This record gives sequence, C-alpha cells and structure tokens, in this order.
Amino acid sequence: MKGVYRTRVGYTGGSLENPNYHNLGDHTEAFQVDYDPAQISYEEILDIFWASHTPTGRVWSRQYMAAVYFHNEEQEKAALASRAAVEEKLGAEVTTAVSALDKFYMAENYHQKYYLQARSELAEELRAYYPDFGDFVNSTAVARVNGYIGGYGDRESLNEELDAYGLSPRGREILKGFVN
Repeated sequence: MKGVYRTRVGYTGGSLENPNYHNLGDHTEAFQVDYDPAQISYEEILDIFWASHTPTGRVWSRQYMAAVYFHNEEQEKAALASRAAVEEKLGAEVTTAVSALDKFYMAENYHQKYYLQARSELAEELRAYYPDFGDFVNSTAVARVNGYIGGYGDRESLNEELDAYGLSPRGREILKGFVN
C-alpha cells in the first residue's frame, strides 16, 4: 500500500512479559503497520483490514484472534465506527475485537518478512544491503518487497517503485514474477 513504510509481526494484547511463539501466554499474534498519514489514512488501512479477513468468523483461540489495536482515542473512534459499518453492511455480528495497544513484542526473526525469507535468492540480495537483521526488518524496501511477494500490490505500483529497491536485474525479474 502506498504510504506504508514498515511492517513487523509480533505479539500483543496479553499480560505475559516477553512472549515468544512457544510461550505466548494470553497474547495474540499481530502485525504492526507504520504509515505516512499524508499518503494513506488510518481509515483506509482499516478498510483494507476489514476486507482482508472474515470479520464474523468464530474465534478459535486467543493466539489467532482477529483484532484491531489502537494507539489513541481518535484511532479507537475510527476503529469502532468502521467495525459498526461492517456489521451494518454484513447484517451480522462482527467478532473482530477492538482494543487498546499496550505493548507490542516483536516475533522471532524467522517470522519476520516471512514471504521474502522463503525466497532465498531475493532475501540474500536484500540481506547484503541490510546485514543487521533489525535493519532488514525495519527497511521500507524489504517491507514492500515482502508485500509484493505475498500477493499485495499491482504491477503499476511495482514499476513505479522498483528502482528504489536496489535489486539486481535477476532480483527485479524474480520480483516481477510475483505481481500480476
């Protein structure tokens, strides 16, 4: 999405300090989206979120619960209003939670940029630019490449951005293969 410059996966919503995948306690797996509000609004991100999952689905476990975590009162109001609009549109109860964000704990490295890390040739190329894994995870280019590999984005957007990623000709062709 234009305006999104970083994504990270982790755990939130629970009481256990420093959870990890094998000891989540009462946390939920979550992803964090950092964005430029001059390019994309919180409401637009919410629209994409609601369209990306089944908001009336049964909650099978706390670990995989669908939720929107907000940072402030303005975001809370927007999230609740968007949930109400989805309920009205669907004519059904939305089970997706809306909760205040307390702490966000980063998931283990092997969970970060999952789609990209599964494509070793591209991952290795970008890791050469970002040898520190924290820099790799926090990179806008890496976030965007991971999103394209995951099936998000279109060819027009990719063509506009591709030069900024610093990929080799081979890397560029591999990435283009993931985008319609």
